[in-house]
Amino acid sequence: MNTKPNILLIMDDQHRFDYLGCAGADFIQTPNIDRLAARGMRFTNCCVNAPVCAPMRVALATGLEPHRFGGTGNNVFLPLSRRTYYQRLRDVGYRVGCCGKLDLAKPAGKNSDGARPPCFAWGFTHPIECEGKMHAGQGGDIPFGPYSEYLHSKGMLQKFSDDYSRRRASNYALSAWDSVLDTEDFEDTYIGRRSASWIDEIRDDYPWHMYVSFVGPHDPFDPPTEYADKYRNAEMPPPIRDSLEGKPRTAHARQVGATDDQILDCRRQYCAATTLIDDQVGAIIDAVEGRGMLDNTYIVFSSDHGEMLGDHGMFTKSVPYESSLRVPLIVAGPGIEGGQVSDAIVELIDVNATICDLAGLGPQEAIDARSFRPVLEAGTDEHRQEALSTLRHFRCIRTKRWKYVENENDITELYDLGNDPSELNNKAEEETEVLREMRGRLGTRLLEGQWNR
Repeated sequence: MNTKPNILLIMDDQHRFDYLGCAGADFIQTPNIDRLAARGMRFTNCCVNAPVCAPMRVALATGLEPHRFGGTGNNVFLPLSRRTYYQRLRDVGYRVGCCGKLDLAKPAGKNSDGARPPCFAWGFTHPIECEGKMHAGQGGDIPFGPYSEYLHSKGMLQKFSDDYSRRRASNYALSAWDSVLDTEDFEDTYIGRRSASWIDEIRDDYPWHMYVSFVGPHDPFDPPTEYADKYRNAEMPPPIRDSLEGKPRTAHARQVGATDDQILDCRRQYCAATTLIDDQVGAIIDAVEGRGMLDNTYIVFSSDHGEMLGDHGMFTKSVPYESSLRVPLIVAGPGIEGGQVSDAIVELIDVNATICDLAGLGPQEAIDARSFRPVLEAGTDEHRQEALSTLRHFRCIRTKRWKYVENENDITELYDLGNDPSELNNKAEEETEVLREMRGRLGTRLLEGQWNR
C-alpha cells in the first residue's frame, strides 16, 4: 500500500477572496469549504500572478511568472518545453488525474473525450479535461468536449446552446437568470460527480494527485433554480462605488452601466453558483474520507482569479484591483494544525512548489514559485514581501500595505491598502518616496533571474 501523501487540488473559476463563510461572509453558504478551513490553514493574502484564466493556469502548472512565457493575455499555450509539476509528480510515481477545465491550450480546438494527447504530455496520467461553459454552449447541437457530449446524450445540448446564445447577446456578465438545466446536469455537478467517482475507484498501490477544476462561479451567473432559490431574496453587500478619478482609461472602458438591481441579481446568482460548488467539494472530500485516505491526503482549495461583481462599476476580471486580484487559499492535511489563519503574502504559483515540497520533492531550479510549507507547519506569517501580477496592459506589485500599478501608456496608480482598502484614492502624486520604492520593487521582480534562464 502507498505511504506517500495523496494530494487533492480543488480550484474553481473566478472566485473572489471575500465570498466564503470562513472569511466572514455571513451572506453566503459554504459549509464544506468552511469545514476544510477548520481542518487547516486559510490564507488572507493570496494574489494571482495574472488575473485571467489561461495565463494563471499555465503559471500554476509551470511555477513561472506569466511574463516569462508570454502569458500577457488569455490566448496562450503551455510551452511543451516547460516542465510542469504534474510531470514531476508523475515521474516519482504519482498517478496524476484531472477533472474539469484546464485552459493549458485555450486556443486549441475540440476535446471530445477529455483525454486529448497534450494532457499526457503535460503530465496527467488520468485526464478528464472538460470544456468551459461558454465552449460547451457555442456549437448548437454539436458536442465540443465531454460535458457537451453528456448533454447531447441526454437531449439537452441544443436547449443549453440556445440559452447561451441569448446570454451572449445580453452580455454574459449581466445575463444572471437561472440555468435551463436541472442540478444534476449542471457542469459543476458533472465535474464533482466524476471527480468523486475517480477517487472512489483509484487504486491505492501508488500515491495520487487529483486536480479538480470547476467552471463556476464564472459568468454567466446561471445556477440551477434549486440553488438560485436559496438566495432569491437574500441581502448582499453593496459594491464599491467609485468616481474613477485617478484611474486609467482601461478602468473607464470597463464600465458596463449596471443598475443596482442588476448588481444585486448578479451577486445573488454568484453566491448560488458558489454554494453548488461547495456541495460538490463536500462530496469529493467525503469520497476521500470514505476510502480511509483523509489522514494521508493534503487538500488545497483556491481559484484562478477573482470577480469584480460591480465593484468600481466593473464585472469579471483582468484588472489589478483587490476583487480581481485576490483569491481564497486553504490548505489542510497531515501536520497542519486546524483553524489557522495566515496573513502571509502568497502568490498562486507558490501552490506548485508547495505541493511538490509536501510530496517530498526538492525545489525545482529556474522557476519563480516558492514553497510556503514553513508557513503551514510553523505558523509564521513570513513568506513573500510582495506579490507580482501582470497582464498586457498593466504591471502590478502589492505589499501588505501598498499597491503600485504601472498602466501601459497611461497613468500610474498607488493605493494605501492599509487606510484605503477599497482603492478609491490614487496616492501616486502625493507619496513620491513610496512610489519610488514600489517602482524599484517592481523592476527587481520583473528582471529577477533573467541572467540564468
